[in-house]
Amino acid sequence: MGNDLIRRGQERLTPALSFHTDIIVKKAEGVYVESVEGKRYLDFSSGLATVNIGHCPPEVLKAAKRQMDEMVHSGCIFRYASEVELAERLARITPEGIEMFFFANGGAEAVEGAIKLARHATGRQGIIGFMGCFHGRTMGALSLTTSTARYRKGFHPLLPSVYHAPYPYCFRCHMGMDRTSCETECMEYLERILRYQITPEEVACMIIEPVLGEGGYIVPPADFMRKLRELCTRHGILLIADEVQSGFGRTGKWFASEHFGLKPDIITMAKGIASGFPLSAFGASKELMSKWPPGSHGTTFGGNPVSCAAACATIDTIERDGLLEKAARMGEYAMGRVLEIKNRTKGIGDARGLGLMIGVEFIRPDGSPDKARLDGVMKKCLEAGLVIIECGVDKNIARIMPPLTITKEEMDKGLSIFEEALS
Repeated sequence: MGNDLIRRGQERLTPALSFHTDIIVKKAEGVYVESVEGKRYLDFSSGLATVNIGHCPPEVLKAAKRQMDEMVHSGCIFRYASEVELAERLARITPEGIEMFFFANGGAEAVEGAIKLARHATGRQGIIGFMGCFHGRTMGALSLTTSTARYRKGFHPLLPSVYHAPYPYCFRCHMGMDRTSCETECMEYLERILRYQITPEEVACMIIEPVLGEGGYIVPPADFMRKLRELCTRHGILLIADEVQSGFGRTGKWFASEHFGLKPDIITMAKGIASGFPLSAFGASKELMSKWPPGSHGTTFGGNPVSCAAACATIDTIERDGLLEKAARMGEYAMGRVLEIKNRTKGIGDARGLGLMIGVEFIRPDGSPDKARLDGVMKKCLEAGLVIIECGVDKNIARIMPPLTITKEEMDKGLSIFEEALS
């Protein structure tokens, strides 16, 4: 059955789609996925950081089924409770100043809406992103994405008036600095963009991932984030926090911005928002949202009633079960084990992360990225029943991102498989 389904998929699904594994799933529950052959896998990918409270959480499924019995689609024709209730919940858990929301379907769509809002509200056109960030693959979002040039290849020209500054990737500093002596030189580079390439009064917004996702699971220095907020405030530039991957408890807080005391003007979110149901959102203050009139942005499927009901149940479950605290606690435990593994294993250059968003970087003896080593490790992990996926421009960084519901026993089992695969 497995080979036949793969063959049929290859015949009818676009080759643009890239699958991380050839596992054909029979059932998924919690941290486990079971294949049609009956093999169980620990899923340390969380469906690409999406099923934050595990596969098929019962309360979420119940909420979705209740909504399906009432109404499945609105298309902005009718009003319904789940959308308003979700917006009220988000206003409570998002950073201070975020008050109103627009619901869409995926992360890239949320980013597109956020930059539209920024340009319309400010009357400016310039946008500044950061090298290594991933914001999506639709044309506007792709113009901001620089986690790898391969995503952009063949699609130029992209959106005009977009500039990129270095992300503070201290292990491989874009500025060639040493982390022990650097005084956020990447911030100085950003200042040079505003002197040499585009004036501050022409810049509508800057967009950044508070913790780099696809680009390498990199945690920026808190000082950099503070200076970035100050710079944007000084010049009237809107700061967009892209929390698509780092949101909804992934880092041990609702949003990674909270670790830095960062108050974004606009926030984008998706992935973990609805436990796998398609949904995304971007939020801003009432003052900012009121600057664009009715009809200046819209959607047919965004804010789907079933997805909104699932999102409400997801947020309620995280709160009820104390999953933020658990993610922080389990993340600290996992990081401790990963650092122990790093210290007794050759070829791991760095391990970093926040909460259950941990990156392990593989290097050769000369310090260059070692993709081949990681490929071998992931293959061995898969054979042993553990799903781990990669990230980074050179695809040499393992992502450890299990569901927030993972137990200590499950974490130990997964990390033991990972360590054994290293040998």
